[in-house]
Amino acid sequence: MLGCEMIANRRILFVMAAEPEYGPHLRQRFTPLMTGVGPMEAAMAMGIALHQLEQQGTPPDLVLSLGSAGSRICALGEVYQIASVSWRDMDASRLGVPKGVTPFLDHPADMPMMTPLSLPTARLSTGANIIGGEEYAAIDADMVDMETFAIARACQRFNVPLMGLRGVSDGPGELNHMSGWRNLLALLDQRLAVAVDMLPEALGAQS
Repeated sequence: MLGCEMIANRRILFVMAAEPEYGPHLRQRFTPLMTGVGPMEAAMAMGIALHQLEQQGTPPDLVLSLGSAGSRICALGEVYQIASVSWRDMDASRLGVPKGVTPFLDHPADMPMMTPLSLPTARLSTGANIIGGEEYAAIDADMVDMETFAIARACQRFNVPLMGLRGVSDGPGELNHMSGWRNLLALLDQRLAVAVDMLPEALGAQS
């Protein structure tokens, strides 16, 4: 049954995209909502989940999206807090709308997120494609994923704060196969778990 974890007197909904990212260290700490891969799957799963929790009378006080990301700027194997997220697929600039902004919606191209932990921060770009090699040069962000912007929009719809944690699994070179993504997931599982363990003190200090 879908539910939240209680941390520092807050209901927290943990959200991940894919089972390979959910290793033994994270499994000891929480049971996440698994959205599936990509912005469409994430938007559907997140919207349905938040609606269900609202109907149950147990909406989350915070959503925490976590998993892997690609980057050629941030260090491989390290975990970063997400300072902001943008949507690289949205480009209505021919209509005079800034790239990354959805026409007729009032949101900035870079949507800020909570950063309560004492970890380095990074700007994240969400899109429906796997990025590699020189493709990074065209993206105005520090790292890339495929779900966070969709999760952020669902959280906005239900007025729930969002924070993100991403471990860098790939990026400096070309990514040619699934194994290139999986190589560091065991290490990221450990390091993401360490970051999750920082939540009680960080959130308690904000109460």
